[in-house]
Amino acid sequence: MAVRKIEDNIYSVGAIDWDRRLFDELIPLPEGTSYNSYIIKGSEKAALIDTVNPTKIDELLANLEQLGISKIDYIISHHAEQDHSGGIPDVLDKFPQVKVVTNPKCKTFLMELLLIPEDKFIQKSDGDKLSLGDKTLEFIIAPWVHWPETMLTYIHQDKIIFTCDFFGSHLATPNLFAEDEDSLYISAKRYYAEIMMPFRKTVRNNLDKIKDYDIQIIAPSHGPLHNNPKFIMDAYRDWTSDEVKNQVLVPYISMHGSTEIMVEKLVDKLLQEGIYVKPFHITHTDIGELAMALVDCATVVLGTPTVLAGAHPQAIYAVFLLNALRPKIKFISVIGSYGWGGRTLEQIQSIITNLDAELIPPVIIKGYPKQDDIKAVESLAETIAQKHKQAGIF
Repeated sequence: MAVRKIEDNIYSVGAIDWDRRLFDELIPLPEGTSYNSYIIKGSEKAALIDTVNPTKIDELLANLEQLGISKIDYIISHHAEQDHSGGIPDVLDKFPQVKVVTNPKCKTFLMELLLIPEDKFIQKSDGDKLSLGDKTLEFIIAPWVHWPETMLTYIHQDKIIFTCDFFGSHLATPNLFAEDEDSLYISAKRYYAEIMMPFRKTVRNNLDKIKDYDIQIIAPSHGPLHNNPKFIMDAYRDWTSDEVKNQVLVPYISMHGSTEIMVEKLVDKLLQEGIYVKPFHITHTDIGELAMALVDCATVVLGTPTVLAGAHPQAIYAVFLLNALRPKIKFISVIGSYGWGGRTLEQIQSIITNLDAELIPPVIIKGYPKQDDIKAVESLAETIAQKHKQAGIF
């Protein structure tokens, strides 16, 4: 990533990872990502806001050299995860006078993860400030967005807030600022779904915490910057609200066709009932797409055959993700078939302990779907429609 000016004496000096396709060995990155680092040159002191993933440290150091940075006084560390902090040891080697400014919890993590000596730290608490001369930084502790030690930094003079993972997007783009907001909305929603949704209520609280700041630019740790803060803040208010849409998500897998037939009949009937429905074949699905669909939907119906007395292992994986992501769904149910018996429903119920959703009686049949089985599936669709209407979701 080339050095790019944001405001006078404030530059983007991070790196774009065009080719990365998996994050944390879990999250697909169809459009790559970026590791945003920023340098702030005050009249008396200079501060680096976060670093980059260790694989891109050479690019960060080259960008600092290109800017003629011969002295850095502070590294502001918002978050100890290595895609933000991994370059800190190299920056400390090159600029040995640097102090790492962070909160006590992040300090502990950095000492454990990167073996940074304790005497290298300056600790800050919520609302504390740091002067660079003509620029004043204020630190805002924002826990569980998405780690317990996350903090943000606000520059009063420039009205810029550096938000760490908050408002980010895994998106490799040459654009410094968000230009195509329709396209960015999808990337930002996917990012929220995969990373922030499990902490929805805490994220909402932190959104309220910054609402009275005069913000002209939001500078996250991944993806483009926002010079129209209202766009991304309004999106987060929607995603973190308790409101759901008239949508049903159907993640499913079928071994010999029985469950797939049930899914097809359910989808057809839900569409007839005026409900937007989206089926996902689990083995073919990008989990990011599944997570993103969970942000708004009111109901999830899992389709699974019975394997060795329980749900199919791929269906169990989907249920595990559902429970971990904690979407705001209102209703959940199960459809599927079995051959000689099993405890599929009990198994699923034992996993979804994080969900505050009503269980609609499932339709689990023996063998190939027969006429009465199809009627039961259609009745389930009618019940879902009735539940949505009663909840005021239509």
